[in-house]
Amino acid sequence: MQTPSDRHAYPDHWEADVVLRDGGTARIRPITPDDAEHLTDFYEQVSDESKYLRFFAPYPRLSDKDVHRFTHHDYVDRVGLAATVSGEFIATVRYDRIDARGRPAAAPADEAEVAFLVQDAHQGRGVASALLEHIAAVARERGIRRFAAEVLPSNIKMVKVFTDAGYRQQRSFEDGVVRLEFDLEPTEASLAVQHAREQRAEARSVQRLLRPGSVAVIGTGRAPGGVGRSVLDNLRTAGFTGRLHAVNRAFEPDRTALDGVPAHRSLGEITDRVDLAVLAVPAAQVPQVVTECGEHGVQGLVVLSAGYAESGDAGRERQRELVRQVRSWGMRLIGPNAFGIVNTAPDIRLNASLAPELPRPGRIGLFTQSGAIGIALLARLHRRGTGLTGLAGVSTLISAGNRADVSGNDVLQFWYEDPETEVGLMYLESIGNPRKFNRLARRTAAAKPLVVVQGARHHGVAPLGHAVPATRLPHATVSALLRQAGVIRVDTITELVDAGLQLAGQPLPSGPRVAIVGNSESLGLLTYDACLSEGLRPLRPMDLSTAAGPREFHRALTEALAGDLCDAVVVTAIPSLGEDSASDEELAAALRSAVEAHPAKPVSVVHVELGGLARALSAAAVTGPSAPRPATGETAPDTDRPAPPTAPDPGEPAAPTRHTPSAPTRHTPSAPTRHIPAYPAAERAVRALAEAVNYAQWRREAGEPGRVPAFEDIDEQAAAEQIERLLAGPAAEDPQGLTLDPGDTARLLGHYGVRVRQALPAPGCEEAVRAADTLGYPVALKTTAPHLRHRADLGGVRLDLADEEHLRGAYRELTDTFGTPAELRPVVQAMAPRGVDTVVRTVIDPTAGAVLSFGLAGAPSELLGDTAHRLIPVTDRDAHSVIRAIRTAPLLFGWRGSDPVDTAALEELLLRVSRLVDDHPEVIAVALEPVVVATHGVSVLGAEVRLARPPARGDLGPRTMPAY
Repeated sequence: MQTPSDRHAYPDHWEADVVLRDGGTARIRPITPDDAEHLTDFYEQVSDESKYLRFFAPYPRLSDKDVHRFTHHDYVDRVGLAATVSGEFIATVRYDRIDARGRPAAAPADEAEVAFLVQDAHQGRGVASALLEHIAAVARERGIRRFAAEVLPSNIKMVKVFTDAGYRQQRSFEDGVVRLEFDLEPTEASLAVQHAREQRAEARSVQRLLRPGSVAVIGTGRAPGGVGRSVLDNLRTAGFTGRLHAVNRAFEPDRTALDGVPAHRSLGEITDRVDLAVLAVPAAQVPQVVTECGEHGVQGLVVLSAGYAESGDAGRERQRELVRQVRSWGMRLIGPNAFGIVNTAPDIRLNASLAPELPRPGRIGLFTQSGAIGIALLARLHRRGTGLTGLAGVSTLISAGNRADVSGNDVLQFWYEDPETEVGLMYLESIGNPRKFNRLARRTAAAKPLVVVQGARHHGVAPLGHAVPATRLPHATVSALLRQAGVIRVDTITELVDAGLQLAGQPLPSGPRVAIVGNSESLGLLTYDACLSEGLRPLRPMDLSTAAGPREFHRALTEALAGDLCDAVVVTAIPSLGEDSASDEELAAALRSAVEAHPAKPVSVVHVELGGLARALSAAAVTGPSAPRPATGETAPDTDRPAPPTAPDPGEPAAPTRHTPSAPTRHTPSAPTRHIPAYPAAERAVRALAEAVNYAQWRREAGEPGRVPAFEDIDEQAAAEQIERLLAGPAAEDPQGLTLDPGDTARLLGHYGVRVRQALPAPGCEEAVRAADTLGYPVALKTTAPHLRHRADLGGVRLDLADEEHLRGAYRELTDTFGTPAELRPVVQAMAPRGVDTVVRTVIDPTAGAVLSFGLAGAPSELLGDTAHRLIPVTDRDAHSVIRAIRTAPLLFGWRGSDPVDTAALEELLLRVSRLVDDHPEVIAVALEPVVVATHGVSVLGAEVRLARPPARGDLGPRTMPAY
């Protein structure tokens, strides 16, 4: 693409797809000499007013000289970027490097003049804001630190683009022109602006998919059956409120309708706008259909077709091309190999999926990467929540298949601001961008619960069809980081639904105290034991006896809820015996009455063979303000729809078949009705409650996220200079990084206040004696050979050597037992105060980012995996919590009468190591082992540091969609 005179090759890494403010997409790429015609066509479609605002004078057309200037760049001092849709320019931006006098310049000048031009039809879509982020990133890469822009005062939109970006800036006014100057270094404000724009854009892109005004099903069969015809039938029977079209090239020329739905032989025959297209055609026909959709202005696609990355290398390339094609038209994509999408809102009623029934409206959002799991979730929610309120129903469902485009991150952006979703449930088989997922999950979890189950977590690789970067972190570490972000991590689909039902429509518990009320002493004791196993604080169970009826249950539950001795209540119930025993509906009504009178605490029910009670408890709407109570006082008949036929879930009550209402009532926040979750086993009810307790505690702590302390004795500049000097040598080219020698390691850590206890080499007995004389007795003698290092259990360490005689004896024992000094590499080290041996490590994961890990040295961390993790930068709250998160933490706090160790000094050490890694991304690994934590202070006895040139940080760059 470039001419020989160009100073740099075409920078293809500057190409990116972005989501715009209205939810559409555009491609940003460098402008090349081949773009002359594109530029000319673009300029002709810009209004005279916009041209005047750009050039400060009438400028009806571009001269040949202008076109050459705006299309020929050296990609260093002169750079131009274009935003394109369907290959055509919709906006451009360029910078020219200038000197202090504003004249064209070359490096080392670090200022550039920047200017934009946006086609009028695309103004207001956030194109200029996206281009500013990308041109600023390019400029920083080329050594430019500051932009200057001259804007007419009447060009309010462009002034706002600059002023709203969040950069530090200066404004002046001279000769009728506003001059803006701003630094390009990302600031906390600019990153916050960037993230806010990203959230609005990505949420809007998902909203457009879930709230279409019209849907076309392409590939609709003429006869009943088949994928396309099934989806059309599902849309029609769900009562989709928008316009519906059936499209099939094989339709007879005179066919105008299919089951009352307008029928067309091609998308081009549809005169109305089409917002969403569902593709059910063979993979080979998809590219042509996508082109037709793009030309017709379709906003989003749901591709049900299989034969993509899940089928092998050829399918993977077909999937890449599909994503590129869809994005080139500014569309978003669900799939391919998708199950479909659902929105139960009464003003939408969208069932563009293979689910034969529209799920019951509710407050639970579902995202799954598997169609089979999507079916399982819908079936379980139907069986467990059969009320009219929809509190245990579904707000939206996205089953994304290969999730080549729209992913869980996009859905989190949507759920964050969706008032109809109260709880988010996610089944994930892979996380394409864990760093971003963690950031979005933390923000979402601060507003509403997010429950995640990960499939394929022991498989080691991403499932077929999922093109994601590999992570080096074990699953346990990823899970710990998700929990740190407030995600409720569960292991099974059953637990996913259990937690979702506990959290939907119920208040969060204010603490771990649990009252247990029931008519079975044995079931109450099982619940009590389950609470203790989950770390809760149960009160003594209140046994009402098997003769208890609704009145007794109501009185006991009211007493528990009204008092201040508990934070949650678990009701245990077994069938009543005798001729006068109450019905399930009567017991449910009694429990609901008590809950409605005291709504501040969550209540769960454990029932044994009381299927009717489970159904009655979930049918809360019949007693709520939005639905009248029958005059007889009996429960109103439930007219909700059945779930798709599925195998029953063992241990769960089966729901009876019901009939579909013509106009279902949706729960609204203005008329809340409490939902009481019911569980068939005490362990399941308590586990779900424990997740709610832990999540509520996280929410309370998230309000005060902690701070990263500023230590006055840290010498960041000296550390940077040392790192740069070390990486300047040839050893730094090793792809595994440069492992520092002990001296350089100690100096680098010392710049951050981490003191490594000196260890002197002892290649012979005499050298060992001299080293001990230098350090002072008592000393330790230990081997540093890889197979013996950190293995005191193998006898490679001799401690408390009080004098020369003991040292010589120990040296002979080591060499006689394990081999020659050359093999053992012994060192002598001054004895540290006795304490608890711990280990501190950091790693840089290519997908998750920098992670700090802590555990006790030896068997606890290496054999039992008892290690806690936090993302870097670590705050003081993180440091406080991470040392208490391991199971062996009691050893630090005076277990069995031992003296507590100096955890404050340990926390400070963690914070200093975190600062080192955060300040210097070249530090790709740190290992401090052992770190002896004594009653006063800590001693770092061993340390290793690895350096490497850092990879680009995608989370600090401009907004981009995942590359494909």
